[in-house]
Amino acid sequence: MQKLILTGDINLLGVEDPNVPFAQVASDLHSADLVFANLECCFYESTVERYPQEEGFYALPATSAALQLAGVRAVGMANNVNYGAAAIRSSIMQLDSLGIAHTGAGVDANSAAHAAIVAVDGIRYGFLQRTSVYWSRGHEAAPDAPGVATVRAHTAYRPRTEDIKTLTRPGAAPEILTWADPAALDLLTEDISRLRREVDVVVASHHWGLSAEVLGYQREIAQAAIDAGADFVFGHGPHMLLPMETYRDKFIFYGVGSFSFETGHGGRKHPDWLGLMPILEINGGEIVAASFRFVRHNERNETVFRSPIDEAAALRELSEHTRGARLQANADSVRVVPDATL
Repeated sequence: MQKLILTGDINLLGVEDPNVPFAQVASDLHSADLVFANLECCFYESTVERYPQEEGFYALPATSAALQLAGVRAVGMANNVNYGAAAIRSSIMQLDSLGIAHTGAGVDANSAAHAAIVAVDGIRYGFLQRTSVYWSRGHEAAPDAPGVATVRAHTAYRPRTEDIKTLTRPGAAPEILTWADPAALDLLTEDISRLRREVDVVVASHHWGLSAEVLGYQREIAQAAIDAGADFVFGHGPHMLLPMETYRDKFIFYGVGSFSFETGHGGRKHPDWLGLMPILEINGGEIVAASFRFVRHNERNETVFRSPIDEAAALRELSEHTRGARLQANADSVRVVPDATL
């Protein structure tokens, strides 16, 4: 049996000592056979003066040692703050020097789309990451320019006509519809199908979302990923928790929140946002169980575990909106149990 741990957003902007962020959780991370994280920063020291409002979370390259200290062996880089050609090149070089596999950003569109593949005792794990939240200019990887790998999504607004009274109330809120761009979704599913033939376990990671609601395009992408061969899908982006569901007997975690994220846009300090850390049990290349632990960060910017009792309100909210599974809490973690197995 192998254990795979996944984490939400890791942003090391403002970190001075790489020993600090994961000091309280490192032993648990090292108990896993493999750790994959969403890396929401670039390891880059700009040589020019930058305004605080400029895009790009640039952490000092030396802070990348925090990932090694935490036992992270692979990261996804497709998100809205891995920005800038020089910064992306620098970050990739730093990750390569540490032997940390990466997916979702690259020196061109082809390399950005490549999977991160890691072998553990004969089991090959493949990770693909894409983002649907990105800047409209200079951010998406091009055939000849660095950037992130994307799946474009679209938005439309439809008047609510089910209640005749809305027709006589100017300003009534419309229904918001979202969907994945068909051509972009086809490219993603082709990449997943190709990866499926190369590895034993496929994990699809996606940066998406707006708030605590699962939008139509998120569900469309997640289910298409599983149809194409993904064994597990998890998302991140809104810095809040989204529910889980099962689809074709596979788990989808729509939003795992942040794992280590204190400093944001304009150098603003964020509160101790709640996140969760998925834990998957792998037997012979098959995911046989899924659970998670709650996390926050303390005043020292250390990631710390939180018990389900401490986060009872969040657990109730997740349980109410989770589909096809039930959440069973114990002393320190929560198991996600498909309804069919109860």
